[in-house]
Formats: sequence, C-alpha cells, structure tokens
Amino acid sequence: MSEPTIRKPTKKSFHFPRATNGTVAQADKQADNAGTVVKTVVEARAKAAPKASRQKRTATVEAKPVAAAVEEKPKRARKEKVVRDSFTMPKSDYAKIAILKQKCVDAGVSVKKSELLRAGLLLLASVPEKRLLAAVSAVETVKTGRPAKS
Repeated sequence: MSEPTIRKPTKKSFHFPRATNGTVAQADKQADNAGTVVKTVVEARAKAAPKASRQKRTATVEAKPVAAAVEEKPKRARKEKVVRDSFTMPKSDYAKIAILKQKCVDAGVSVKKSELLRAGLLLLASVPEKRLLAAVSAVETVKTGRPAKS
C-alpha cells in the first residue's frame, strides 16, 4: 500500500476545547479521528517550517498572555468567612438587646441581634483604651456554659 497523502487544509486547523481542569474535553474524545488528522497536518507544517519562524511564533505566543493579564478585570474581594459561636449572658443584658432592636425599628431600621453585637464591637474598638477598660470592668462576670434547667 502507498503512504496516505496529506492534503493542505482549506481553513485553519480546528482547536478542540479543553475542560477547565486541563483535561481533554468530551468533544475531543469523540472526535479522535479528526484530531489525529489535524495533529498530522500540524506536525507536517512544523517540520517544513524553518527554525527562525518557529522561534518567532513562540515569541508571539508568549507575548499574548502577558498582554491579556494586564487587561483582566480586577477580581472581586472575597467575603469574609463567618464564625458561629454561642455565649452566656444575664437576662438583663439579653433584654437590652431587645430594647436596642426596638429603638432601631422605631427609627426605621431593621436589625438582627448579631448586627447589634457587631455594631457594639465597632464602637468599643473606636473608644480609647481607658474607656474600654472601664466598660469591661463594669460588666459582671457570669459562669460560662449552659444555664441549669429550673
């Protein structure tokens, strides 16, 4: 038998899409026959091309990603992870949360307990150290853990 002849492609060679993880996409697996013909044509072109043009092609290929990296959109800032925690407090302090929530509702702002506590942390973080220590010393200490059933 004679060796198969390779026709010159009428269009540019087809690029098989790749999956996001870098593996060959399903379409590439199904079109394996077409892929071998394209690979053969590409290999034939590479052998026929002189070395200078190969180097020129690789230089242009390397330059494209650099330009694309500059034009990329800025990435969105990731949201901070939340932590779920439980704590113990006297009923009087817990009632203050309800009073503060009601004040916010009266002012036209809907607020959750966790948002109130976080707002309190922001306020405490902004006060001078002397005032912070005075506020901490004014708080009564409570036995940690779940309260006894009564």
